[in-house]
Amino acid sequence: MSQELILSRDAYLLTMDLRLFFLVASAYGFSSIVFILYIITRTPGVGRAGKALMSGGVVLHVGLLAFRTFEGGRAPFQSLYESLSWFACSTSLTYLVVSRRFRETYPPALFVTLLAAGASFYALLARSPAISPLSPPLQSRWFEWHVILAFLSYAVIAVSCAIEGTYLIVNPFLKRGRAELFGLTASNTDDFRKTAYNLVLFGFPLLTFALFSGAAWANEAWGRYWSWDPKETWSLITWSVFTMYLHSMSIKSWRGNTSSWLNIAGFVCMMMTFLGVNWLAKLLGIPGLHLYAV
Repeated sequence: MSQELILSRDAYLLTMDLRLFFLVASAYGFSSIVFILYIITRTPGVGRAGKALMSGGVVLHVGLLAFRTFEGGRAPFQSLYESLSWFACSTSLTYLVVSRRFRETYPPALFVTLLAAGASFYALLARSPAISPLSPPLQSRWFEWHVILAFLSYAVIAVSCAIEGTYLIVNPFLKRGRAELFGLTASNTDDFRKTAYNLVLFGFPLLTFALFSGAAWANEAWGRYWSWDPKETWSLITWSVFTMYLHSMSIKSWRGNTSSWLNIAGFVCMMMTFLGVNWLAKLLGIPGLHLYAV
């Protein structure tokens, strides 16, 4: 195949990739608008329509990631463009699986779809979509395991935060005598909130393994397990906050709003680990070993 044909084929495939990703991002964006309408109208049919639109976006997104994996011949999360796409898909898919436990409660979906749409449009508008070979630090047996488990933990943390946020907003109204709000009642709110706790119970070992596998990967790539790199430091902070959250759930006086705010603080730290340290490092000129993904 001539060089011109190869370039033409690659340009066509990249164009198809971008168009499909824009369609996915739009599905997330429109579903978030529908969920806002649900919050305003409190009509279950509107919530179901938003969830159906979100589900369609996830199906397309899974196909997009499979397409990119096939074309690149590697896992689709090397660059920040790919990582944002992977994060949006994994978080949305996790929500759809978890939401089967509370079918008529849609406020957490608004948070998840806004997060997915924001990540997707940021990737589309500000990052390069080019498929490039693995950079030297990523050519390791730890690469796929570390990233897959880290992003799975990120996904369950995001959904857990969405549930805790909904609990903080809705619970005061139920305590004041509101019989039902957004599919939640005084009798099922605790079970709803327990889902957030169970998600962290599931995600915390994954986050722990991601931390240790990252250290093993760092030793293989750079000759040391830990260097207090900004991303390493914030990943340890995130892990510590969720350790405090799990501990708080065993203390009666902390089990209320305190533990909910710890969960939300853990999510903020997770987003700082994922994106914030990259921005700060570039803005302040802080050297970092992980900036190859920016």
